[in-house]
Amino acid sequence: MITRSEILVRGIVQGVGFRPFVYSQASRRQLRGSVRNNTAGVLIEVEGTHGEIEKFVSDLRLNAPPLSTIESVECNHNLTPADYSDFVILESAHHAQTGEQFVPISADVSTCDDCLKELFDPDDRRYQYPFINCTNCGPRFTIIEDIPYDRARTTMREFEMCAECRAEYEDPLNRRFHAEPTGCTACGPQLYLLESNEGAKRQGPLDVVSRPRTLLLKGAILAIKGIGGFHLACDALNAEAVERLRQRKYREDKPFALMTASVGLIREHCVVSREEEELLLSERRPIVLLERRPDCKISSAVAPRVNSLGFMLPYSPLHHLLLKDLNRPLVMTSGNVSDEPICFDDSQAITRLGSIADRFLLHDRRIHMRTDDSVVRVHDNREMILRRSRGYAPAPIRTGFRFIRPVLACGAELKNTFCLARDNYAFVSHHIGDLENLETMRSFTEGIEHFKRLFHLEPATVAYDLHPDYLSSKYALSLDEGHTKIGVQHHHAHIASCMADNQIEGEVIGVAMDGLGFGTDGRMWGGEFFVADFVEAERIAHLAYIPMPGGARAIRETWRMATVYLQHAFGDDFVNLDLPFVKDLEERCWPALRSMVATRTNSPETSSMGRLFDAVSSLLGVRSIVNYEGQAAIELEAIAARDIADAYEFKIGPENTIEARQVIRGAVEDLLNGNSAAVVSARFHGAVARLIVAMAQKIREERKLNRIVLSGGVFQNMLLLRQTTRMLRTTGFNVSTHTRVPTNDGGISLGQASIANARIKSGRTS
Repeated sequence: MITRSEILVRGIVQGVGFRPFVYSQASRRQLRGSVRNNTAGVLIEVEGTHGEIEKFVSDLRLNAPPLSTIESVECNHNLTPADYSDFVILESAHHAQTGEQFVPISADVSTCDDCLKELFDPDDRRYQYPFINCTNCGPRFTIIEDIPYDRARTTMREFEMCAECRAEYEDPLNRRFHAEPTGCTACGPQLYLLESNEGAKRQGPLDVVSRPRTLLLKGAILAIKGIGGFHLACDALNAEAVERLRQRKYREDKPFALMTASVGLIREHCVVSREEEELLLSERRPIVLLERRPDCKISSAVAPRVNSLGFMLPYSPLHHLLLKDLNRPLVMTSGNVSDEPICFDDSQAITRLGSIADRFLLHDRRIHMRTDDSVVRVHDNREMILRRSRGYAPAPIRTGFRFIRPVLACGAELKNTFCLARDNYAFVSHHIGDLENLETMRSFTEGIEHFKRLFHLEPATVAYDLHPDYLSSKYALSLDEGHTKIGVQHHHAHIASCMADNQIEGEVIGVAMDGLGFGTDGRMWGGEFFVADFVEAERIAHLAYIPMPGGARAIRETWRMATVYLQHAFGDDFVNLDLPFVKDLEERCWPALRSMVATRTNSPETSSMGRLFDAVSSLLGVRSIVNYEGQAAIELEAIAARDIADAYEFKIGPENTIEARQVIRGAVEDLLNGNSAAVVSARFHGAVARLIVAMAQKIREERKLNRIVLSGGVFQNMLLLRQTTRMLRTTGFNVSTHTRVPTNDGGISLGQASIANARIKSGRTS
C-alpha cells in the first residue's frame, strides 16, 4: 500500500550536502516526493510503501553526510498520497516565519580531499583556483547574510555562475549541487596582489600565488585576505622579518600563530601527540598549542619566553597554494593593529594595515562576518578550547536543559563572546575580543543583530555582568524595558559555564580563579570557592583581600602587586631584604605606593589568584610589566621546574579566608638561599594545586558534595591544571573542566545564559 510521510530534519543540515544525500537515498529506494530547505531545517515529503519509508528514515539517521549534525527527525506518517511522479529537490521556502523556527548554521569548513585533488590536477578546470569548494567544504558562516542558506542570501550572489558551474550546481548527483560558494576561474571570485607602494594589481592564480611566495621568502610582510578576515604573514624562520612585524604591529611579546603545510613539518619544531594531530587535521583546522622542541629552529621572536607554539594547517585553497612545497612555517597572525578586531573589509585593511604590510594579497569575495582563528590545546586527552571562533562558531552548544524563554547573554569585557539561547541550544558567538574600542564594540553589536536574524530569535531575557563599567553590561542595560534583565556575578557565570559545558545540573563545588571579576560586595574577586548550582552561588572561601595600588595600573605593572604582597608578608621591613626585586625598586616608588595603600587611594581590594601569580612572577624577576593579558603568569609557568615534589603552603584562616603570607615568605627564603626562579615557580604552582585540593576536601566533608568544576583564566595554566586534576581525582573527586567553551572569559556568556534561565524558572529575576 502506498502512503505519504512528511519528515522534518532539524540540526546542521543546510549547506552540508544534505538535500542531495536525501535525493540519492530516496532514488535508491524508488521513493517519490520532494526535499527543500526551510527556516526550521530540511523538509521532506516522500511516498511509497510504509516499509521503504521506514528504511529511508533509518538511512537519514545512520548515513548522514559527515558535516551534518542531526538533532531530531520528526515524522508525520500515513498521509494521503499526492501521486508524485518522481523525487525532486525544490527551492528553499521563503514564506514569512513565526519566529519559532530556526536552523543551525554550519561553521566554515576546511578544504576537503576531493577539492585538494582537483586543485593540484593540471587537467582539472579548477586547477590552482584559490576558491575551489564543494558541499563538503568552504566558507559558510562568514558569507551568510540570512537564512535559508541559499546563494541569494550570501555574499556569493555577486557572482553569476558560468554554464559549467550552473550545470554542476543544479545536478543533484554532483558534489557541488547547491554548493553556494561554488565558482571557477571564469565566473567566481578572483585573487589579486596589490603592490601597495605602486597601487598596481597583479591578477591570475599562477602569477598571484608565486609572487607572494617569493616576497615572503625574501623577508616581506604580507596582508592576506582569508575566509574570515586578514592575516599578517611572514617567514617564521626569518628573525628580522618577525621582529619587524612585531614593531610595526605594536605587539611587543604576545605569541604569533604559525601555519605550515603538514604535520610532518610541525613535528620538526614541536612535540605532537595523537590527539593533537587529530585536532590539527580536523575539518575545523584550529590553532593548536604544542610543546616546543628543544632543537626548534623557529625564531624566538615568534613566541618570546614561552615553551609552546601555536600551529595550524592550511584550511583554504589559497593557503594550500601558498604553502605547497614550502618546507618552512609562516607566521600567520591576525590582521589587526594592537587591540583592534581583525580586519575583514578591503578598504579598511588597506588603511589600517598599510603601515604594517609590504603587499596585500586580496580577493573580491566579500566577507560578511569577521571570524578570527580558533585556538585549542589538549588536556586529559580531550580538546580544550581557548578561543572559539572559525570552524566552531556558530555551531550550537547542546545543553542538558531547556531554555524556557529566548535569552541574550552579553558576556564579559575581555575575550568577549555573546550567547543567544533557545530550546536546548546555546549559540555562543565567535570570538569578539576585548571591548575596549569603538570598532570592537561595533563588532559586538552587529554580531548580536546577525545572530538574532539567523536564528529567528528575539530575546525576552538579557543577562549581563555585574561590573558597572563593562561595555557589554552597559549595552544590556541600555536595551528597552521589554526585556527581563538579570545581572550575574562574574565567577558564578564561570562555574555555570563549566556546568553547562559538561551538562551537569544540581550543586557542585565550584573553583573560579582568574584575573578580576566584580564581586557582590563591590570588591574585585578572583580566587574563589563556591557551592553552586545554576540559580545560586554561595561563596565558601576566597583569597584574603589585598590592595591593588593604582587600580588598573597594577594589572600592567605587576611589580606593584609584588610590593604589596611583600609588605603583607614582612611589613615595611621588606625593603631591607637582600633581593634583586627590592634593590630594583626605586626608593621614591615605595613611599608613594605605601601612602596610596594606607589611605586606600585608588587601591581597590582584590582576592584575585591571577594577581598573586603576577606578584610571584615579578618577585622572581620574570615579568614586572606585562604587554598582554596573562603574560606574567604564562612566563612564570614556562620557567617552572618539572621535577619538584614539594610546595609552599597557604593558610586557611577564620571564615575560610586564605592567606598567602606563608607562600610569599617561603618564596623569599628560597631566593635568599640561592634557589632558582624555576624551583620557586614549581613550588608556587604546587602550593596552589594543594590549596584547591585541601579546600575541596574541607567543603566535601561539610557539604557532602563530590562533584567539582574548575573554571577561570588561571586554569589555562596547564602545569597547574594537570597537577590539580590529578590530585583531585586521586582523592576521589569527580572533576569537570572545560572542553566545548573556553575556561577564560570567552565562556562567560554561556554561564550567564544558563543562570538567567534557571532564575526565570525559579521565579527569581534579581
